[in-house]
Amino acid sequence: MGRIAYVNGRFVPKRDAMVHIEDRGYQLADAVYEVWALFDGLLADPEGHFARLERSLAELRISMPMSRRALTLVLKEAVRRNRVREGLVYLQVSRGVATRDHAFPTTPVAPSVVITVSRVDRAATEARAAKGVGVVTTPENRWGRCDIKTVGLLPNALAKQKAREAGAVEAWFIDDLGLVTEGASSNAWIVDQDGTLRTRDTNANILRGVTRLSLLDVAREAGLKVEERPFTPDEALKAKEAFITGAGSLVLPVVSVDGKPVGDGAPGPVAMRLRRLYIERAKATAI
Repeated sequence: MGRIAYVNGRFVPKRDAMVHIEDRGYQLADAVYEVWALFDGLLADPEGHFARLERSLAELRISMPMSRRALTLVLKEAVRRNRVREGLVYLQVSRGVATRDHAFPTTPVAPSVVITVSRVDRAATEARAAKGVGVVTTPENRWGRCDIKTVGLLPNALAKQKAREAGAVEAWFIDDLGLVTEGASSNAWIVDQDGTLRTRDTNANILRGVTRLSLLDVAREAGLKVEERPFTPDEALKAKEAFITGAGSLVLPVVSVDGKPVGDGAPGPVAMRLRRLYIERAKATAI
């Protein structure tokens, strides 16, 4: 059975899925998205993702396309039809189809909704975590509302390409003060020399990561000291450990920054423990 997509009220073969050429998400990046991790066919961190979706839509003055309950049913049906147990669910909501104009349509249009589901090889991701990954740094060049999870991701795409060409997995954006903001598709963390977990606070121009938020709770419940305080790339290199978080990466140890080793150049015990604890929590609270 081929993969199935949901597009504006219909489940269709992915090869046949399409949106109108004047969809504002396609032409103007006038759209938001969310990505859920799937564990045993269930949606991880549901409350965090739904809350962020609703906030992002509200910030752009796009209506929720359906109730949270109805959307949950559609997401679950997409998972069922694709027969995926371990993977990712992608949801995109645009303002809808209208004659191209930068300003909002003057007459109401229905939001466009797209859902796709993909498989993840958990064994491969565990192997990658056990080995650790590299990151590169790049100047912060994104717009000033990264707290809204929009599809306007060209700077992120360019940063990811820079990482790939350097043999790394992620890129960390560096602001004008020389501080790490976040990754191109993840939040950035270190375990400093005092054993304190540090990650950038959400008063900065960063995405309010759902995995990040869950991990803050996990870390505090585990008795770890946590500070929402920025760090520099040099502090990351001098740290005991570093890692990234996101729906796709979960908790992924970082072993090098710009080709230089973090700590002893191997995944550290804190990151690996937090990865295990986060996955346990995600599975226990998934719907």
